[in-house]
Amino acid sequence: MEAVVAVYADWGIGRDGTQPVALSADRRHFRELTEGAAVIVGRRTLEDFPGGRPLKGRHNIVITRQALEIPGARVVNSTQAALEAAGAYERCLVIGGASVYRQFFPWLDTVHVTQIDLRPVSDSFFPDLDQDPAWRLAEAGPWAEENGVRYRFCTYRRG
Repeated sequence: MEAVVAVYADWGIGRDGTQPVALSADRRHFRELTEGAAVIVGRRTLEDFPGGRPLKGRHNIVITRQALEIPGARVVNSTQAALEAAGAYERCLVIGGASVYRQFFPWLDTVHVTQIDLRPVSDSFFPDLDQDPAWRLAEAGPWAEENGVRYRFCTYRRG
């Protein structure tokens, strides 16, 4: 299973349920990585999407403790149910938020990371893969810049 995440220099991923700094290049990269795949997303993160609706062109699996129906998504109430739903698809990516990343971390083998060279105040963090001996940096793209903000796309693999 894969994950895709944008992290700041301190591995922060957000504050108050949203990204303090968002880059259009990262949004394009996210779209390219997830197009046609299944995605596992938490309900609160889904609410931060445009219109609070599931992503078009993906098979949305929304994990929540609430009894909800969300048009365009399969709603599940447990990690196991999400894993079973994801098993029906060739490719599945965990797309957040922080608690969902933590919940599925044991099943991840690949993480696509957008490193953003800033340190805004974050209250949610992704595990620092550079400090985890179980993970290695498999690919690191060149640093680029958007509106004065440096970023690069990296891929980490377990093992």
